[in-house]
This record gives sequence, structure tokens and C-alpha cells, in this order.
Amino acid sequence: MFITLESGAILRERYKLTNIVGQGGMGSVYRAEDLRLPGRLCAIKEVQPDPTADETYRQQAQSQFLQEASILAQLDHPSLPKVSDFFTENGRDYLVMDFVTGKDLRQLLKENEAPLPEEKILAWAEQIFDALAYLHRQTPPVLHRDIKPANIKLTLDNRIKLVDFGLVKLLATDDERTITVVQGRGTALYTPLEQYGGDGSHTDVRSDIYALGATFYHLLTDYPPPDAKARFLNPASLPPPERLNGDVPAHVSDAIQWAMAMHPDERPSTVEQFRQVFFGLQPRPGTKLPASSSPGLGAALRANWVALLAAFLLFLIAVILTIV
Repeated sequence: MFITLESGAILRERYKLTNIVGQGGMGSVYRAEDLRLPGRLCAIKEVQPDPTADETYRQQAQSQFLQEASILAQLDHPSLPKVSDFFTENGRDYLVMDFVTGKDLRQLLKENEAPLPEEKILAWAEQIFDALAYLHRQTPPVLHRDIKPANIKLTLDNRIKLVDFGLVKLLATDDERTITVVQGRGTALYTPLEQYGGDGSHTDVRSDIYALGATFYHLLTDYPPPDAKARFLNPASLPPPERLNGDVPAHVSDAIQWAMAMHPDERPSTVEQFRQVFFGLQPRPGTKLPASSSPGLGAALRANWVALLAAFLLFLIAVILTIV
């Protein structure tokens, strides 16, 4: 059992905790005041050691945490909270980042009591695509592993923020394995099947793409997608988004289903590829474009009316001359 810190506790003689804003299997997320910079609010992610692990494992976990934190501290993107500090205190690891105000998309969906307006989601989607593509472009690539409506916030100035790096992984470039820093498997409704295997399974950028597709599915239909295990047992359990919400364009519905393919090889290979199809900028690879049909009789007549009129006049003149 993990023990949470009390409100008023001060970490590193700088961060005064005010309340808990999130809690998971490996620790908590606190809201805190920065005593050195009055008025600045922080979100502090706490990672507690596994009480059943031996000392060697704990040292490895802490080393990996420091590696992850160092990478995250270098990230700089308008749709990502800035990581400003990381440290270890009393055997626990802490990651300090900007505290993002505003409501998350899960709250907005619940308040709306219906699918969120398509035009709003498309505007937000551009920012989400951009942030996720930025993470995946890092060396090594950074995987979020827990993309869902609750981890996407809308700030007061309508800026999207992709939050909660609690399940971030660094993708090792040598053998394409992922290095686990903070334990976790994501949230079932948005988690691809390969992520259920835990830390020994293979996950890559396509796992994030699945979660993003599942997130768009929920936002556009107001129906939570069935989890991957249920879909494995019943492939027909995922109706197309356009069937649940007639306002969803066919190309958006198709892009989401593509992103949510059960096997990673059947999904978009990059966020940019997903984005292109999602916004209708290009067809999904392998899609056959409808063959262009020959113009109908009416179209042919309209296109050649001058020639037809001239032919008719010549015919009329010939008839008149024959009579005369």
C-alpha cells in the first residue's frame, strides 16, 4: 500500500503541496506552490518504489526514471506541459511540471451529454496530432502510452495540452524495445492489445496511434469504444463512428477505424499518416478510388451544343436547297 503525502508538506524546501489531483498504482500527482516563485503552480508526479522489489531492481528503476526525466525536461512544445525539475527524496522520485488549468475533454464530453461538435474536435485534433508527432520525433522517440480524453486538457485560452506523462516510455533505437520507467498499462478502453502484455511486450508509436483513434472515437460518438480484449473476442463490436453519429464524415470515420486496427501492422505507421487521412488530405493507403465514369448523354449534348447546332443548320440548308 502506498502512502500519500499530506497537504502542506514541502518537498526539496521549495514545493508546498496543496492537494492530490490524481492517484495511480505507482504514486500520486500533487498540485503544489513554488515557494521560490510566488504565484507559480506546479504539478508534481510522484513515483513510489515497488515494496516487493529488491534493492537491485529499485536502483535500476531509479536510474531509468532519471533518464526519462532528463529527456522530458528537454521537451518544448506549446501543447505539452513543461517539465522544470526532477529529484529523489525519501526514496521516492518526483517529476515537476507546469500545472495546467482548465477542463479535460472527458469532463467536456460528460457535460455536453452528446457527441462534442465535430468542428471543435477537428480544431483540437490538429494540436493533438502536432504534439504527439513531436514526441515521436525525439531521439529516442517518446511514447505517451495513456492517451485518452481525461489526459487532454483545454486551457482557458483554448489551447490543447496533452498531460500526464505517468506512463511515458522511451523507445530504444537499437532493437526497438521500449524502456519502462514508470509502470503502467494505460486505460483499458483506449489501450491496444499489445500493451496488455506489460513491460515485456512490444509497443511502438502505433500503440499511441491506436489510443488516439480510440479517443477520437469516443469524442465524436459519445460512445466509449469497446476494449481490445472484447474486440478480439467479437470483431464486430466496434461499429463505424459514422454509423453512431451521422455528422462524422466518411473519411474521418475510416481514419479512426484504421488507427484502431487490432494488429499494429494494419494501423498508420506514423501520426502524420493518420493525420493526412483524418483530415481528408489523402485517401487511406490501399483504398481504390472510384473509376471515372463516361459522361452521360445530357452532359455530352451540353458540352457540344455549338457543333450540334452548326450541324443542324447545315442539314437544314441542304434540305432547303434540295427542295428549291
